[in-house]
Amino acid sequence: MKATSNSYKNIEKSTVVFFKAENEFKIIRFKNDTEETQQFLYPLNENYIHLYFCTQQNCIVAFNMEHCAVNLNKDDSSIIYFNDDKMNVLLTLPPKVELIGVLISISYFHSLFSNDGNFLFNFSNFNVGKPIIEQKPTSAGIKIVLNQLFTKQLPDSLRPIYLKGKVFELLSLYFSASHETDSEDCPYIANEETVTKLKQAKDIMLQNMANPPSLEELSKSVGLNIKKLKEGFKEFYGAPVFTFLFNYRMEIAKKLLLENELNVNEIGAHVGYTTSSHFIAAFKKKHGITPKQFSKL
Repeated sequence: MKATSNSYKNIEKSTVVFFKAENEFKIIRFKNDTEETQQFLYPLNENYIHLYFCTQQNCIVAFNMEHCAVNLNKDDSSIIYFNDDKMNVLLTLPPKVELIGVLISISYFHSLFSNDGNFLFNFSNFNVGKPIIEQKPTSAGIKIVLNQLFTKQLPDSLRPIYLKGKVFELLSLYFSASHETDSEDCPYIANEETVTKLKQAKDIMLQNMANPPSLEELSKSVGLNIKKLKEGFKEFYGAPVFTFLFNYRMEIAKKLLLENELNVNEIGAHVGYTTSSHFIAAFKKKHGITPKQFSKL
């Protein structure tokens, strides 16, 4: 293994692997939740095609040595390939930033694509083992899929099927023959505007969790008609507006119960329930047990 800087913190592989389809691909998620720029080292013992997506601030991904780096600007994605079975991936992440990667095994990649395909990178280089580093803007369609990967709540039995389907959708969008750089022809321009408004809608709902606006009030606040708000929110966040809010409330309630600083009535009121009985029923519907039973686990 080539020398690397001592400033990089080694990451346990299991802590960043969000999902793994054996011998096919894995979804990895690097998060810097601190107020300072952090550097991470992620070791690999297999050869992969790498896809990285940075949607918040500029990130740096390097391979084995710091000078072998790819600078990912905000809303950029990059496909990277080195013919190397063992390498250290070196990551530099600004504060409060996450970087998402999809690592595809070489054999599986071959099974999905052929040499006759129309690609956005030099496939002939891949066949002879030459390095490939190519970047492009991340489309709104890809942003939606990335968001759905991490927000959709499903039973454990359905999760692998859903995530594999989303990765196929992601690859289809990424390797699409259409170049989404011409604003006159770009099919996602309207979606970009809509996504911004959907994020505003989500923020408004969460900030007013205890007393949320109606759909009509919310649609007026963000400048979307109710139909677009309902359909777009479900597509982007994987659930209808008030189902998303319900799930969020229940996660906040669970966190507060674990902190053990408020009683059940206070927690219920904090997340928007006027009576403790309604809160208890909602919590049990979501988590299968009452708040009191949960606090004793």
